[in-house]
Amino acid sequence: MSNASIWHGVIPAITTPFTADGQVDHDFLAKHARTMIDDGCKGIVPLGSLGEAATLTFDEKLAIIRTLVKALEGRAPVIPGIAALSTDEAVRLAREAKALGASGLMVLPPYVYSTDWREMGAHLRAVIAATDLPCMLYNNPIAYKTDFSPEQIAELANEFPNVQAVKESSGDVRRFAALRSLLGNRLELLVGMDDAIVEGVAMGARGWIAGLVNAYPKESVKLFELARDGGADATAELYAWFLPLLRLDTVPKFVQLIKLVQAKVGMGSERVRAPRLAMDGAEREAALRVIDHAIAHAPVI
Repeated sequence: MSNASIWHGVIPAITTPFTADGQVDHDFLAKHARTMIDDGCKGIVPLGSLGEAATLTFDEKLAIIRTLVKALEGRAPVIPGIAALSTDEAVRLAREAKALGASGLMVLPPYVYSTDWREMGAHLRAVIAATDLPCMLYNNPIAYKTDFSPEQIAELANEFPNVQAVKESSGDVRRFAALRSLLGNRLELLVGMDDAIVEGVAMGARGWIAGLVNAYPKESVKLFELARDGGADATAELYAWFLPLLRLDTVPKFVQLIKLVQAKVGMGSERVRAPRLAMDGAEREAALRVIDHAIAHAPVI
């Protein structure tokens, strides 16, 4: 498994399943990850925003990595998200992830604290330098209140050979062109927002850290391949069907919504960890209208 190849294709930001008593459901997690790979996905990213990582203990994170590495048996890379409240804990998590067999790391800003580049850059440098694993920087200013500019990302790429990729979730597709102008092909570009996948691939993205893939893996892989091989016109019909679902990935309750889709299509449960609560009331009904319409008109893949 070459390092470059781990950033290509559809890579699920896998949800964290919970049992009825609120524990991580490792049996389902292993089964779900294998299903994603069987259906054409190229790797698994646990412990991200969609994985509810901020609600998981350090030991739960290690157990999830351990389960996924064992479940996939080298068939596909496990690329955990590395985030914590403190830099020291993030560094420790990065080192433990390598020891457990992770193939790469998705490096996030710290939880809660957002500040200037001097402090954020120091945090990222400490995590990147903690191992020799290939790293993907994750830029998500909407969720983490910290925006890594193309110039700052280029600074890290020029400093650390193991910075190999960037997951761009600012919502501004122009960032891809800015990164290319600064770095050429030095970094692999990946889309991190589901409803920007066709646009991102058109701008040179080679991978998709996807969310709705947890419910629709075959459709996600097909959409990515059509965008990669045929451009926007080739995706028109499938993208039109998928977009109302993909937009569920870009709102504050995206975790609850994606898990609701999973439950409706038999790909998981909608259990979330508090403070999140399962959808209810008018919000739930509105989501179900979108989901039920998509199920009723699902394409044949």
